[in-house]
Amino acid sequence: MREESVERSNLSHTTFILIGFPELHEYRRLLFFPFFLIYVVVLIGNSVIIYVIKTAESLHTPMYILISYMAVIDIIVPTSIIPNMLLSLLFDWNRISLAGCLTQMFFVHYISSFESTILLTMALDRYVAICNPLRYAEIMNTSVFLKMGIFSLIRGGAWMSTLIILAHPLSFCGSNIINQCYCEHMALVSLACGSITINNITGLLMAYTIVGFDISCILFSYIRIITVVIKTASAKERQKAFHTCSTHLIVMFFFYLSGSVSFVAYRVSNTIPTDVHTLLSVMYLVVPASVNPVIYGVRTKEIRQVIVKMFRRRRRILVSSNVVTVKT
Repeated sequence: MREESVERSNLSHTTFILIGFPELHEYRRLLFFPFFLIYVVVLIGNSVIIYVIKTAESLHTPMYILISYMAVIDIIVPTSIIPNMLLSLLFDWNRISLAGCLTQMFFVHYISSFESTILLTMALDRYVAICNPLRYAEIMNTSVFLKMGIFSLIRGGAWMSTLIILAHPLSFCGSNIINQCYCEHMALVSLACGSITINNITGLLMAYTIVGFDISCILFSYIRIITVVIKTASAKERQKAFHTCSTHLIVMFFFYLSGSVSFVAYRVSNTIPTDVHTLLSVMYLVVPASVNPVIYGVRTKEIRQVIVKMFRRRRRILVSSNVVTVKT
């Protein structure tokens, strides 16, 4: 009996089972449909934004290029989890190796950190355009985008690599069931048998370093923007500036709010149902990706006008082809 106990304590799982929505297990097939529809909305909405910005030369400006970059990320991140999640819901294909789990964890968190950098760059772009318009072309150039990209690569890569390095040697001698639809840092390390204090501290430091720094800079930028607009702009310019900035602020609100809710949920996981916790974690990745195209498509006049022109042109082509067919 003692030998079995020693052997069990030395066991460390190398394969894990992702059990999303365990309390709704008998309705798993039905859950496929809403998440499939959300994924379709994400793919179509962001693809339209990318296509519109790519084809319309009038939208080849730093702000719209940043929006297209964000649309690319909003496709990549959900694609890294949703297809596997849908297969799991339909066919119970829910096993994943430790290496695969760590890879998915690194990829999801790393790519998500880029979106925060893009939102920060957007705030910088609006700050320069409104507070220092005469030097806009000089400041917001290719060099600035390259530096922000390198900054994001180094910052995200350093923190995510640290999380992986600390998580890999942990011993998983108890349960190998992850109550999530994808491998998330806290969901994995919470299964470890030993102390995970260093992992928790590193996760908190990462959140405060990336999200805390970006939000602080974004808030500073928009406070300065509002101050300058109120003091110097005319009524028409003030309305245009507030409309543009409010659009970006709405996008930022959805991104950081969903991330904060998911982050807090892990710290109070004992007080909320498992399925609610799982839903919050998934929504953190898919809600911003699904609402961002709608926000930019509806609230951004330039993008909206290009989309309307595209549909009108397509309708005229269809009408013309139908007329030719009738005549022949």
